Amino acid sequence: MSDRVYMTIESVKELEQEIFKLKTKGRKEAAMKIADARSHGDLSENSEYDAAKHEQELLELRISKLEKTLGRVEVIKADELPNDKVYILSRVKIINLKNNAEIEYLLVSPEEADFEKRKLSVTSPIGKALMGKVINDIVEVTVPAGKTQFKILDLNR
Repeated sequence: MSDRVYMTIESVKELEQEIFKLKTKGRKEAAMKIADARSHGDLSENSEYDAAKHEQELLELRISKLEKTLGRVEVIKADELPNDKVYILSRVKIINLKNNAEIEYLLVSPEEADFEKRKLSVTSPIGKALMGKVINDIVEVTVPAGKTQFKILDLNR
């Protein structure tokens, strides 16, 4: 795995905001839940206390993971990347040659991937297959449903 995490400045700001929110509001809420559970008496048989402590541990793990990611970020700008082939930050319109369904993806780092927002990781099977290709190229991808072919219809930043 590469040490660098490539992200846009917008994504870096979102990451910083999430860390700030988790460290302030998240930690405060976790502490309140622990205090509330502690007030219910004997801690040795208090499942609410155990659950609250576990939730706090998960919160701290999430903060740690995000901070490590932030420490490895290298900011990239779409306008500094070539526009002749599919690269990270390319917006790619493809058609599934099996069912003629068209879809557009923005290719991003794994840390930025969000399928609902159509942000596809460059390390996903489709993302890997598209990298370095040009308009009208056909790529074959093995997906959970089997092998599928996609044709690149459009490419831009």
